[in-house]
Amino acid sequence: MLTVLKYSEFKYLLLTMLAGVIMSFTSVAKDDGSAPDLRVIRKQLLSALESKKTTDSLYNSLGAIKDRPALINAYMGTLEALKAKHAWNPYYKIKYLNDSEKTFKTAVATDPHNIEIRFMRFSIEHNVPKFLGYTKNLVADREEIIKQVNAKYYTSADKTLVKTIIKFLLDSKRCTAAEQKSLTQHLAAL
Repeated sequence: MLTVLKYSEFKYLLLTMLAGVIMSFTSVAKDDGSAPDLRVIRKQLLSALESKKTTDSLYNSLGAIKDRPALINAYMGTLEALKAKHAWNPYYKIKYLNDSEKTFKTAVATDPHNIEIRFMRFSIEHNVPKFLGYTKNLVADREEIIKQVNAKYYTSADKTLVKTIIKFLLDSKRCTAAEQKSLTQHLAAL
């Protein structure tokens, strides 16, 4: 069976992202119509790794948001990749991966310097088998993430998430020696 994401790596990523976040599982959309709470989305995304039901629920919740900002679109792209992971039919696995790729393209075009958007796409492309051809943006995303880390421009990412991003990049073995050195220095400084 086709495995879309390496479960252990993605779980480690999300667990680290969520460290220190104590929230109950509530609807991601706020009652007052304001933007959804990213901490809640991140927490529910962790559950979605193991649960098709949670993936579908969060996907429907975020899909109902009108005029989604780029970051929410990136979360939709992540959920589409998780829908591919949970699908048993190869046709739907590919369909959801194609949807994810298109959603991320839109999100990146809207907010090209958002470190979290680039990181989500990088982590998915890193974990999708290369032969499927969904690794087109790995280099560009890695370079943009490193550029933002160097500039300390983290957008909505907090310190914990930035540490997670740096650790994931280092663990991915996709960085040059100079990039690894620079990332290690940034990690020590955080």
